[in-house]
Amino acid sequence: MTTGVCVVGAAESDLGVTGKTALHLQTQAVARALADAGLRLADVDGLATNGVSRFSATQVAEHLGLRPRWTDSTFAGGAAFELYVGHAVQAIQAGQASVVVISYGSNQRSARSRTFDPYEAHTPEAQFEQPYGPLYPVSAYALAAQLYLHTYGADRGRAGMTSVAVAAREWAQQNPRAYRYGAGPLDAAEMDASPLVSDPLRVADCCLVTDGGGAVVLTTVDRARDLPAVPVEVLGYGEATTGTSIVGVGDLLRTGAVDSGRRAFAMAGLTPADVDSAQIYDSFTITVLLTLEALGFCGFGEAPDLVEAGTLPMNTSGGGLSYCHPGQLGVLLLVEAVRRLRGTADRVALAHGTGGILSTHGTVLLGRTS
Repeated sequence: MTTGVCVVGAAESDLGVTGKTALHLQTQAVARALADAGLRLADVDGLATNGVSRFSATQVAEHLGLRPRWTDSTFAGGAAFELYVGHAVQAIQAGQASVVVISYGSNQRSARSRTFDPYEAHTPEAQFEQPYGPLYPVSAYALAAQLYLHTYGADRGRAGMTSVAVAAREWAQQNPRAYRYGAGPLDAAEMDASPLVSDPLRVADCCLVTDGGGAVVLTTVDRARDLPAVPVEVLGYGEATTGTSIVGVGDLLRTGAVDSGRRAFAMAGLTPADVDSAQIYDSFTITVLLTLEALGFCGFGEAPDLVEAGTLPMNTSGGGLSYCHPGQLGVLLLVEAVRRLRGTADRVALAHGTGGILSTHGTVLLGRTS
């Protein structure tokens, strides 16, 4: 099956500690992605973004001087941008838009805006969880990690989590734009020495807190033929939503990625064995193990062996653990997947976003068109 829609532009904004506003970073990303695509702002008639304000798409459109005929500002945390790809494909197929920009920008490190307590008092989970003082979202992921260690073996599970972080640092050493570029390799001893945040997760198990942003541009395969950038086709996509909180998720070890992945692979007519590289949301090391298993890259409980084998190039930018994590990483997973398909021998790349407390999942399969 073919969707008939391609990614024709992909770019990052400035990353790290920038001192710039979120709108500045998002403007950088959009301008760079459009330049990569060989398109202009005047060509854009669709926009998907969030995280700027209550009316993010409206805010960004006005800031860029756009009057789009299709917008999406769905907020689903780290999965949002993979969801946007599916929504944008549908909009382009339906004739609601011809050129869609998916973008994001955050200055959370410069603004010191990151908080561990985003509970809203009116939500049901607040009354059940907040009295125990969890750190949001790390304590929830720590519970998933504890269950994983208990179920599959503490030594093996801990080794797998360490391998995720070590591999991310190794990739970051090859990426000059990575926050941990030049920081040197990471090893098990350094992992164990890093401060405990929420047992069993240590600092080195947790994603970075940085500024940054990115954008991708989508249009039809037909239009892509006339553009200078190497097009990357959207082969399949899937999304799934489970529970909003710790008490709302039925099985912490079998996430909604089971469903989002199944839907994406079915649409593309592919299997995990066809994937050459994977960009998997790594908010925490445990997130990667759970997602690899849910997507079918290995059996449940077998992700530590897969990661340690190193046979699947994964989070090749350095990921959220060593490259960049500006609050929501999903758009930068797409940017890296496109770069892999353009710059290596990869034929099929996967990007998977996870949002909230293992709450929302978006899987996208991309492929080279020639």
